[in-house]
Amino acid sequence: MAESKNQKLQLPNVTLAAMTSVKIYETIKALEYSMQGIEFGEVVLITHRRPITLPKTITYKHTSRLTDIDCFNYKIAYELGDYINTDYVLLVHYDGFVVHPEKWQDQFFDYDYIGSPWPIPEEGTKHSYYDIHGNLCRVGNSVSLRSKRFLDFPKKVGLKWERDKEGLYNEDTFLCCMNKHRFEEAGMKFAPVEVAAQFGHEHPVPEVMEVDAPFVFHKWRGRNSQYPQFQNPWTRRWLKFKSVVRPFLFWRNLK
Repeated sequence: MAESKNQKLQLPNVTLAAMTSVKIYETIKALEYSMQGIEFGEVVLITHRRPITLPKTITYKHTSRLTDIDCFNYKIAYELGDYINTDYVLLVHYDGFVVHPEKWQDQFFDYDYIGSPWPIPEEGTKHSYYDIHGNLCRVGNSVSLRSKRFLDFPKKVGLKWERDKEGLYNEDTFLCCMNKHRFEEAGMKFAPVEVAAQFGHEHPVPEVMEVDAPFVFHKWRGRNSQYPQFQNPWTRRWLKFKSVVRPFLFWRNLK
């Protein structure tokens, strides 16, 4: 059970983690923002090179470079558990992290996977939000709380890495839809959509609109546009430089 100490929520059995090879600065800021009202058991950045500006409060853990989105999805599905030493991991990204620590609920620990609710696909469309029995899966999303046994399961039982119904490698639909039955057969539980709506917001589905604020968010759409968007200051300087230089080069080329 979570406790409060020095006005900060204590989650010693949860690791706050992010895995990336892009937008490193922004991801570090997202981790720091997530830590503002919470003491985690550990906070880790999993990437291919130790950032020079990495704060002492965040532990660097090495992985090979994530070459593309498919590589990221594979590593999350099969390798994330190798970096986690606590009972749970809270996985965040540069565009999805903790925004309301006061919205934490201990009932989140009742589940092995909890993320923001997915929308209901339009009738007749080919979509991946269904399990092998044709049942609609409403809870997934990569910004999520996952148990350690959930993380270790794909590698332990040798789940075959496959594309979803849309021809994509998405770790969340792979885990929460395509292989949901395997996890449930092993005794693991996915949060119901009503609880997931308390945990996180991504799509403006009806269940989410009934909740005033989530613990985490993902993507700056709808009401989520109010949450911070971090940007590397060097990126801003480069964009400003280009905006000044580009017109000059254009006119020079006309001569």
